[in-house]
Amino acid sequence: MKPGCAAGSPGNEWIFFSTNEITIRYRNTMSNGGLQRSVILSALILLRAVTGLSGDGRAIWSKNPNFTPVNESQLFLYDTFPKNFFWGVGTGALQVEGSWKKDGKGPSIWDHFVHTHLKNVSSTNGSSDSYIFLEKDLSALDFIGVSFYQFSISWPRLFPDGIVTVANAKGLQYYNALLDSLVLRNIEPIVTLYHWDLPLALQEKYGGWKNDTIIDIFNDYATYCFQTFGDRVKYWITIHNPYLVAWHGYGTGMHAPGEKGNLAAVYIVGHNLIKAHSKVWHNYNAHFRPHQKGWLSITLGSHWIEPHRSENTMDILKCQQSMVSVLGWFANPIHGGGDYPEGMKKKLLSILPLFSEAEKNEVRGTADFFAFSFGPNNFKPLNTMAKMGQNVSLDLREALNWIKLEYNNPRILIAENGWFTDSHVKTEDTTAIYMMKNFLSQVLQAIRLDEIRVFGYTAWSLLDGFEWQDAYTIRRGLFYVDFNSKQKERKPKSSAHYYKQIIRENGFSLKESTPDVQGQFPCDFSWGVTESVLKFSDPYLYVWNATGNRLLHRVEGVRLKTRPAQCTDFVNIKKQLEMLARMKVTHYRFALDWASVLPTGNLSVVNRQALRYYRCVVSEGLKVGISAMVTLYYPTHAHLGLPEPLLHAGGWLNPSTAEAFQAYAGLCFQELGDLVKLWITINEPNRLSDIYNRSGNDTYGAAHNLLVAHALAWRLYDRQFRPSQGGAVSLSLHADWAEPANPYADSHWRASERFLQFEIAWFAEPLFKTGDYPAAMREYIASKHRRGLSSSALPRLTEAERRLLKSTVDFCALNHFTTRFVMHEQLAGSRYDSDRDIQFLQDITRLSSPTRLAVIPWGVRKLLRWVRRNYGDMDIYITASGIDDQALEDDQLRKYYLEKYLQEVLKAYLIDKVRIKGYYAFKLAEEKSKPRFGFFTSDFKAKSSIQFYNKVIISSGFSSENSSSRCSQTQKNTECTVCLFLVQKKPLIFLGCCFFSTLVLLLSITIFHRQKRRKFWKAKNLQHIPLKKGNRVLS
Repeated sequence: MKPGCAAGSPGNEWIFFSTNEITIRYRNTMSNGGLQRSVILSALILLRAVTGLSGDGRAIWSKNPNFTPVNESQLFLYDTFPKNFFWGVGTGALQVEGSWKKDGKGPSIWDHFVHTHLKNVSSTNGSSDSYIFLEKDLSALDFIGVSFYQFSISWPRLFPDGIVTVANAKGLQYYNALLDSLVLRNIEPIVTLYHWDLPLALQEKYGGWKNDTIIDIFNDYATYCFQTFGDRVKYWITIHNPYLVAWHGYGTGMHAPGEKGNLAAVYIVGHNLIKAHSKVWHNYNAHFRPHQKGWLSITLGSHWIEPHRSENTMDILKCQQSMVSVLGWFANPIHGGGDYPEGMKKKLLSILPLFSEAEKNEVRGTADFFAFSFGPNNFKPLNTMAKMGQNVSLDLREALNWIKLEYNNPRILIAENGWFTDSHVKTEDTTAIYMMKNFLSQVLQAIRLDEIRVFGYTAWSLLDGFEWQDAYTIRRGLFYVDFNSKQKERKPKSSAHYYKQIIRENGFSLKESTPDVQGQFPCDFSWGVTESVLKFSDPYLYVWNATGNRLLHRVEGVRLKTRPAQCTDFVNIKKQLEMLARMKVTHYRFALDWASVLPTGNLSVVNRQALRYYRCVVSEGLKVGISAMVTLYYPTHAHLGLPEPLLHAGGWLNPSTAEAFQAYAGLCFQELGDLVKLWITINEPNRLSDIYNRSGNDTYGAAHNLLVAHALAWRLYDRQFRPSQGGAVSLSLHADWAEPANPYADSHWRASERFLQFEIAWFAEPLFKTGDYPAAMREYIASKHRRGLSSSALPRLTEAERRLLKSTVDFCALNHFTTRFVMHEQLAGSRYDSDRDIQFLQDITRLSSPTRLAVIPWGVRKLLRWVRRNYGDMDIYITASGIDDQALEDDQLRKYYLEKYLQEVLKAYLIDKVRIKGYYAFKLAEEKSKPRFGFFTSDFKAKSSIQFYNKVIISSGFSSENSSSRCSQTQKNTECTVCLFLVQKKPLIFLGCCFFSTLVLLLSITIFHRQKRRKFWKAKNLQHIPLKKGNRVLS
């Protein structure tokens, strides 16, 4: 499986990078060395805290060495935000107002910058025209249901040249109307005084923020706003993200006014911005707070970063330096001790302005809450931040924890958060939904689990608009606006619907899965484990598992002298039985090697040794109460598994391969059928599209021949072998569930059903139901063909072929591993993947494995219900289900997966009345250099998940502690354990008996000889005894 994301969707590199961060962190924190270093680092941090030095934020990178991805603190949190949580949206005046020179507005530095620095952008005049369409903005706010609206006042719209004299009447009228309307709607206004649109006149006359004269001018402007609007505004932001103002405006030149190259100017600007904010705060605190009762802060923005080596102290130090150089630059003076971080002062000694002691006291504590911006402008382009060789991350939760540790757990307002999409994306902004979900889940975890005092969240932004250096090439709005239209209608995007739902529910309600249940599966339930193709032994000498791949490598030139064949000749069978015994399973699913059994592809050469080996695997298992489910053909991407002659003849593109398979199946039924009651003809034929993918017609042709091969084998068994053997035959389909990536888009709902049609119904419909391909699949391909988008076509079946295929399964066998989130995307091309018009999206909020298999348990229950709804009430076996887990011993991810997926299967049985007959966990043992799906390592060491699976099997489900299993599994397992001991130890028992017999024989011979010698010496001694007769001695 290759989970993907929407092609062309911006931000995907961040989505995948964040997912990998979790995997890397999990892997790196497993070492004992990491534990020792973490302890040392923690001690250093504690010492700093005790001595009162800065740097407490470093503790955030000191990871728990016992970190597990299924820890409750890491899983997605289904919970609500605190009561009266502040939900809002934000905009910037320059981005959405438009009308840049209308009604007396003066030009800003950005109006000038657009004309001089940005190519193919004439002005910000169009944008969303909020200045003109105020009512449409208000309707958008009503639609979402926010509790506050964060907007900025355009300084040059009120005072065209920046100097506070008589305000521009039209501008004043607009802001009064906006505020009055918000109050009327009970929407709290949060007003930003400066969001980067400095009046051009102040830049030209004073040099902008490089000149400290601007400080007093800005304070005059703020005073006017407090006087005019303060009766309706309780939350003020002085400056939005001063770091970007200084760094990009005067360092890189990417923002207005476009100056670059003078690093000293960058820090002078930053210094003046801090002093300007401080002056305004004191002004408000002294003259307006007493009667207006409001709060004031400054919005500070930052990225987040993770150490390249999580246990390396120097990498952690670099991460701290990176955060301090961006966020600490402004936060330390305002939220900290009134001065710049020590590291900055040492590094920038010659160019960083200094605060006097009086200025430190003036600056310190000049924020009533911590307003934090965490969005794309803090991450892109890469020269926005100092990476220092470390890994950039979108972990908002960690950034909030860093703020908590550095600045004594302040009250935090998320003043800007969100991501972006390409400009061509209209209302189906699916990626934005998942980014919002990820960020909001991190905020909720920070509040509920880390006790961080976040009181509000601002989704950015309300409308599509002008996006600074990116102009109109990206979009960030919850509402789509066609900039070329006259009326600039606000059309809610999917993200607007999603945010509306979050606000209405005040968080994430648990809708996806019902609570766990207690109950048991039927007593004849098949508890199994799956293995892939088993290789066999023969009279040659082999080295087995030499490379950890569980294959046999023959030692050339050596042939063993064999006595009459016995199953104990196959040493690896003993090892398999030992592992199966520890699993306590009732069934073992494995696959035969077609190429080994019939090397020539036909019955002219039959490898009897291979058949004998497979028979021994089955018979030895039966002796210990383990039945076999045997798969005849198990192709993989790496090994197609066909005999060489068939492969060279075209493989499954050649119809004769189906007839060859029938002959091979007949041989297996004949040789093994008396012992095997469950057969799988072909494993996952619906995944061979990855191999026969030269064209769609190749894919569909190969699939057709696979269907015929299965049907021929089933008909043969039904006709010749079922009466005497009484078994059941099916084929197993790869069957992941599909959900619409965007539940607010009808096209995604249709795509999810289309995925199921192309993935499962493609084979299920002909075999389970009609004898022909799904009508929906056939029509969709034909429709693309008619439009010239594809030359593919499904094969036309004759009446004889339909009769051959129809109803050729005795049960439904499904291999289910995960749930895929699918989206519609029209693709041109004549290949199977293109014919589906489907793309996949990875939900980074989901728990997932190292190979990105998402753990979504409820998907299996939906799948089982879908199968029953479409194909009737039939027996269903889950013939493979599992997940890869990096752990070599305590595989907690696998245990979690088993528990949650089996719970959903049990619900399907108890509540939905699905006739589920068995569950086969994948897989018995892992292979080296491959994803770790096994319950045993490649050198046969057991993992802890085995104990959990044992418990479920013994209980036959999930029973309460006081209830007993009605299936008497414990007694059976005890008996089987004794049987298994006798079978496994046969050679040892035989040797012991031989030894004991030899010992008895030797003892008997020894005793016999001793007695014989005693008699001999006794007789000899009698000859020398004198006999007396009277007084004479007779000699």
